[in-house]
Amino acid sequence: MPMHEYHPMNYRPGTAEVAETAREWLARRGVTITQIAQLTLMLQKDYYPNLTLEECEKNVEAVLKKREVQNALLTGIQLDMLAEEGKLMQPLLSIVRNDEGLYGCDEVLALSIVNVYGSIGLTNFGYMDKVKPGIMKRLNNKKGNEVHTFLDDIVGAIAAAAASRMAHNLSGDDKD
Repeated sequence: MPMHEYHPMNYRPGTAEVAETAREWLARRGVTITQIAQLTLMLQKDYYPNLTLEECEKNVEAVLKKREVQNALLTGIQLDMLAEEGKLMQPLLSIVRNDEGLYGCDEVLALSIVNVYGSIGLTNFGYMDKVKPGIMKRLNNKKGNEVHTFLDDIVGAIAAAAASRMAHNLSGDDKD
């Protein structure tokens, strides 16, 4: 078989590469699996009193294995990074940098994550987006040069999806 010359338009990343990159980018942006799992635990502790952080971490890990989740995560983080670097064109640059209230594209991208496990995650995500608990509060802080317009919502969506996954699995409706 002839070797194919690398050409950017023909490049197709493999599943493992996308998954690894998504996890690396989360870590570079200062977000850990444990921090996301803490949000999931907060959402579910009243419904499952014996729930552990470790169980929540397993569910967050399972959510992060989904290609749709990885794609949304990479897209959102990339847009945040481009805004930090001033590489988006105006007026989008200012809109993303300032996380303007009427700019809902960040939430819409996050909803693609929530929807992986059905509509049950919608209310959990809405709550997370409104309250901004835990790591989401730091990510939503608009002081300094860091931009996390997309990432705060993505983190909340991953936590909400993990909570939804748990609800499905515990009810016997295994969605994986």
